[in-house]
Amino acid sequence: MRYLRIYKIFLKQYLKTLMEYRSDFLIGMLSFFIVQSSNLIFLTLIFKRIPNLNGWTFEEVLFIYGFSQIPRGLDHLFTDNLWLLANEYVRSGSFDKYLLRPINPLFHLIAERFQPDAFGEMIVGLSIFGYAYHLLNLSFTGIQWLLLIIAVLSGSLIYTSIKLAAGSIALWTKRSQHVLFIIYQLSDFASYPLTIFSTFVRMILLIVVPFAFVAFVPASVFLDKPYIPLGILTGAIVAFVMWFISYNFIWKRGLQVYESTGN
Repeated sequence: MRYLRIYKIFLKQYLKTLMEYRSDFLIGMLSFFIVQSSNLIFLTLIFKRIPNLNGWTFEEVLFIYGFSQIPRGLDHLFTDNLWLLANEYVRSGSFDKYLLRPINPLFHLIAERFQPDAFGEMIVGLSIFGYAYHLLNLSFTGIQWLLLIIAVLSGSLIYTSIKLAAGSIALWTKRSQHVLFIIYQLSDFASYPLTIFSTFVRMILLIVVPFAFVAFVPASVFLDKPYIPLGILTGAIVAFVMWFISYNFIWKRGLQVYESTGN
């Protein structure tokens, strides 16, 4: 309850600041709509020339694409401050404040920043997902909707864990934005069927940076094309393992070796 009250305080302060810069918020949301629209146009042009993509129809690819944006947007909404950890907080000395206050420093770091323009990402994702759901004539049961929620939360946790791991490298190197940026670019592969990529890329997305579990693996279950046995359960396990490793072996150890700027 204490942490919930603290989070509400941070959220209230951030929303107050946001209202003072409404144009930035609207531009941020608009940019997501433009980027996603261009990606959809690209997909449409591809499928006008070919009937399917390695066994995947246009509607099925849309389903995966829309699904992938939901956990990504959820992570973006709550944990965007990890980008600033990677880019400037350690180098500028601003990170010290998270170690001085009597609350968990990671909670403080994440709760301090709330990114409302992520709603644009989630709105686009939900719209595409709903449209594909209609085109495919799907009819989920109550259990499937529950599995869908689990898959979204697991995918979001995978995004957060990967960002935390890459961002925490800055605790050693002072800056790790380039590492986070390179790794995060691989998340674009999560929006498409894994089977269209080479074996090497598949292994990277399944084992090293498991973005395949964000959308493709759960979507393949819902589309009756299970790529991995117990795909959604496996994805949840992968998410918790990633979080455990990122938090305990990278973030916490990074705090132990952290030296403030100038030391």
